[in-house]
Amino acid sequence: MKTENPPLPFGYSAVPPGKLATVVTCLEMLAPPAPNSRAENGSLVAEVWNSPGLEDYRSLFRAVGEDWMWVSRLVMADDQLAAILDAPLVEIYVLKDSERRIGLLELDFRNQGECELVFFGVVRDAIGKGAGRFLMNHAIEKAWSRPITRFWVHTCHFDSPAALPFYQRSGFVPYASMVEVFDDPRLAGQAPKNASPHVPLIEP
Repeated sequence: MKTENPPLPFGYSAVPPGKLATVVTCLEMLAPPAPNSRAENGSLVAEVWNSPGLEDYRSLFRAVGEDWMWVSRLVMADDQLAAILDAPLVEIYVLKDSERRIGLLELDFRNQGECELVFFGVVRDAIGKGAGRFLMNHAIEKAWSRPITRFWVHTCHFDSPAALPFYQRSGFVPYASMVEVFDDPRLAGQAPKNASPHVPLIEP
């Protein structure tokens, strides 16, 4: 997803009321990395999630991403979301600890020769316990099991501060930066007012 965009002006730019602006970093790996040891936790398992129900999917999406301003799938029309979740070249996995759902992984192979790591994360109380490494190892294994030449992901500064270095340790290399501007979902009631507390809420 390498695109050419007009250059941003130097200095400060005002963000319109009700909008949020975040700096996005795009990363890629062009070959499988050296194997990374799996988390030593026999209770973890990553299961393929075929055609998940919309409410079940959004519930896990919210549980994993509410702290990090994940909103795109919450505001997407049902038919659009269903088309993605049912697409043959989109693979969705749920990470379970025993029977509890604690993580979400989504891989998109719809662009020939590449895989996008669309969504990746674990719930708040699973962070720092090896679950993320276990799920990333699974993601890398599944992505490179297909005939691809590129595996890529993007993250932003609304995400966990540990996300970018984690991706780099996993073998991804930054190749581009972008600025994204979007509506603050907390003002429209699409996310709780206390969601993503590290992102200032500026009410009109």
